[in-house]
Amino acid sequence: MRAFFVIFNKELLSFLRSYGLVLVVLYSFTIDVYIAGEGIRVKPQNVSVGYVDYSNGVLSQKILSSFHAPEFLKPKRFNSQEALSKAIFNKEIVVGLIFENDFEKNYRLKRDCQIDVLLDSTAAATAFTTLSYLQNIVLNFSSLNFPIEIKTHKLFNQNSDNRYFLSLSELLSVITLLIVILTAVVFVKEKEDGTWDIMLLTPIDSKLIILAKSLSQVFIVLMGIILSLGFVVLKAFDTPLNGSFFAFMLLSFFYALTSGGIGLFIAAISKNVMQVAQLSIIIMMPIIFLSGAWTPIYAMHPILQFLSLFSPLRYYIEATESIFFRGTDFFDLWPYFAGVLGLGAVVYIFGFRKIGRLF
Repeated sequence: MRAFFVIFNKELLSFLRSYGLVLVVLYSFTIDVYIAGEGIRVKPQNVSVGYVDYSNGVLSQKILSSFHAPEFLKPKRFNSQEALSKAIFNKEIVVGLIFENDFEKNYRLKRDCQIDVLLDSTAAATAFTTLSYLQNIVLNFSSLNFPIEIKTHKLFNQNSDNRYFLSLSELLSVITLLIVILTAVVFVKEKEDGTWDIMLLTPIDSKLIILAKSLSQVFIVLMGIILSLGFVVLKAFDTPLNGSFFAFMLLSFFYALTSGGIGLFIAAISKNVMQVAQLSIIIMMPIIFLSGAWTPIYAMHPILQFLSLFSPLRYYIEATESIFFRGTDFFDLWPYFAGVLGLGAVVYIFGFRKIGRLF
């Protein structure tokens, strides 16, 4: 145990002396997570609106007055449909509305009336969401009487604040990439600095060296998680934590070991830090994509849904959402723990044995 803690402390001191690496870790767990939560907008934001009003009526102006900040900019009037289309083509306008001559007349006479909408759907998700906003605005002026009343109750995120999910997703992605890179770099730097042979000559069991070096990086990442939660996720964004903090940290420890196993594998086949960075991106991007961090699992192709079962990050994300938002009881989290531990044991043992062959 003494030898273990000596190696463990040595790696922590080496990390603290690498000022550039310390800054990267601090940036990733603080500023990067904050930018992801605050800077990314799923709903429409500052959408530019243009219109052509051939009717020159009051109703069209009432509809246009519903387009207000922060979702929309003040609507800009054009004299013809051709000018409006040209503005959309030149990316000056995102949404174009055209009110025909008889628009208000048909509305007053309770006839069918329509609004022609031109929508720049280059960014399809934003376009679809914007179109939903437009439909809701127009429906407010509809005289249709439905025999039912729809009441919506929002669960887990009553204000529909997407910063909760985005900041947590970015944090989990940062954990994934950093633990892989840090674990691999610890061993690869020995190769670059020419101290690998010296490490092999030390009278310490190779298994103890591997375990101490990898766990030191897990410890660094766990400290980063606490820092990010304390200053960004829970403080800056006021994200609710309805479940057990202990359960989240325990699951984070197991997941960090899982990603650390991937880092051990990369360290075994890499000769320098540049190769570590390249292989980490190549290996981790599919894992992150299949996790549901970027695209919901249910929206994927059935084959990709099946492959997502082999992504430990999927179980980590689903467990984190259950802990933070749903307040799931500790014992009800066992499917996620089983997924992380099952895949983690296989991955860590594989990486452990792979790099163990170099000793």
